[in-house]
Amino acid sequence: MAKIKEGDLVVVISGSDKGKQGRVLKVVHKTDRVIVEGINRVTKHTKVSQTQRGARTGGIETIEAPIHISNVMLVDPETKKGTRVGYRSEEVERNGRTKTVRVRYAKRSGKDV
Repeated sequence: MAKIKEGDLVVVISGSDKGKQGRVLKVVHKTDRVIVEGINRVTKHTKVSQTQRGARTGGIETIEAPIHISNVMLVDPETKKGTRVGYRSEEVERNGRTKTVRVRYAKRSGKDV
């Protein structure tokens, strides 16, 4: 189970984009990869073709390529640095019932993520 989810703010810890931060756009569980906004951008050549409205599109565009999940680290909300993620069980009361839920927290500061 991946500890990083869609919408998380992460920092790259290795590779050519080391030190950059961005939001996770998509998590691909099958290959353990994530697509991060503004990170690992590659150029893609697209063929000029017609769309339904008749406009011609094509040329060179830049897209975010997937990066392995082990090369990113969650950003601690308090210190704004990379941190490991832990889970703790908490008792939550809803509608008169108590339920045990797993809560993610940043190991550096102890704050909930």
